Parts: sequence; structure tokens; C-alpha cells
Amino acid sequence: MAKKYKAHIFVVDDDPCICDLVSLTLEGMGYKCSCFGDADSCLERLAVDKCDVLLTDVRMPEKGGIELLVEVKRSLPWLPVLIMTSYADIPMSVEAVKAGAFNFIEKPLDGQMLLDVVETALRESDLTNILRGKLLTKTEAVILNLILQGRSNRGIAHILHRSVRTIEDHRNHIMRKLDVDNVVDLVKRATTMGMVKLPPGKQDG
Repeated sequence: MAKKYKAHIFVVDDDPCICDLVSLTLEGMGYKCSCFGDADSCLERLAVDKCDVLLTDVRMPEKGGIELLVEVKRSLPWLPVLIMTSYADIPMSVEAVKAGAFNFIEKPLDGQMLLDVVETALRESDLTNILRGKLLTKTEAVILNLILQGRSNRGIAHILHRSVRTIEDHRNHIMRKLDVDNVVDLVKRATTMGMVKLPPGKQDG
């Protein structure tokens, strides 16, 4: 019988005690954890290793959790990102959720609440299983944003100084990676996954 897959959770916090607590809690429930003391170390590992859920502190030296969230969503838009926050940072965490974070968890951390939120994120991410390991390139991410702003292939080609045929090819790649076959479903899938915030009035594209 094949071994049951262990979901891999990345934890980013400059406080080693928080990393130890989260790791102990999650590994006790059978998850695999990798901890990082800063955002850049996490980003380097994300480029070469599989991650199922990312937990990050909202405030860290150099690069904070929201900055990390933005960078992660560019290349791994389907990855659930959870923000760990103190009470004073809740308004900032609400903004992070609006920017694409799956949810936020208030410190001091409650073990059961942590598990509940992680398990919910894993269940939600199963809906986009087909996308795992299929990264959007930087160009595809830019084109996706422009599509969701309602731009035509010709308009995108003009903005990016590319041929219309090239834009059409990129658009087809994006459709395949997101497992959709029309723009309406593309918009639904992208917004459901928190990939892009649509500007007001552009939802109908």
C-alpha cells in the first residue's frame, strides 16, 4: 500500500519560539514542516520544494508577511497563505486577506485553531490540485492581470510590445494551467484562488 501523503507546511517567523510551537503542533498531527527565519529564505526554498500551505508572520525585519504574500502569489497563485498576527496588527492582516491571503491567525496561537485553519486551507487547495507544480511564468502573470482588467489580445500586445499571436499563445497556456476554456471561467477561477484583485468595473472583462 502506498504511504499516505504528508502535507508540507512552510512556516516563516523571525521568532524561533513561534516556529518551534507551530512545527511541534503540526508535526504532532502528521504534517511535515519546514521553518524559516526570514521571507527570502522561504522564497528560495519555494523555488525548489513543494509546499501545500504557507504560514507567515505579518511583521518581520527586511521583508514582512504581506510583501512575501505578494511575491508568492505572482508565481504560486494557488498556494494558500496564512498570516500570523498580533492583535495590534489585525487591520494589516485584513488587508493581507484582501490581497489574497487565505486567512489570518491571531497570536498568541491556539493549537486547535491553528490546526483547524490549516486543515481548511488544505481542503480548499485540493480544489486546485491540477495546478500544483505548474507555475505561471512572470509574463503569464502579467498577461493574466491584463486579461482580468478587460484588455483584448490586441491591447495586451500593444502594451507589452509583442505580437498578437504571441499573446494568444500565452493566453492558451494560462487557460490550460488554470484548467479553464473560456474567459468567464478564467475570471472565476483566478478570483476564487485570490490571484488578482479586479479593479472596480472590470469584472465583466
